[in-house]
Amino acid sequence: MQVRSLVWMGVRTGQFQQMVAFYRDVLSLEMLKDEPNAAWFRLADGTEVHVYGPGDEDHNFFGPGPVVGLLVDDFGVVRERMLAAGIEFIGDVQQADGSTWNHFQGPDGNVYEIMQRE
Repeated sequence: MQVRSLVWMGVRTGQFQQMVAFYRDVLSLEMLKDEPNAAWFRLADGTEVHVYGPGDEDHNFFGPGPVVGLLVDDFGVVRERMLAAGIEFIGDVQQADGSTWNHFQGPDGNVYEIMQRE
C-alpha cells in the first residue's frame, strides 16, 4: 500500500466567482469545467482543483476548508485498511473516467478522499 501524491483539491465557497477568477485569471490554470456552481481546473502535473458555489448540492458535506484527495496505488486495500482502523466513509464508492474514489472524515473531523487512477 502506498499513498503516491495529492491528486485533487476541492472547496465549497460563498465566494465562488472570486475563486474562479483567482484560479483562471491570476494563476492561469487550465479550465476543465465552467458551470454556474462548479468550475474545475487542472495544474500542470494533472492535479485537479474543483470550486463549488453555494448552489451546488452534491458537495454539502464539505466542511469550511479545502478537501484534499490522496492518490493511492490500490484503492481496495487502502479503503479496507482505513475501515479496519475505524475511519468513516461518506457515501458510496464512486467511479468515472477510469478513477475510483471515496470521501471520508479524518480523525481531525475534516473531509478528505482517497482516489485510484487506472
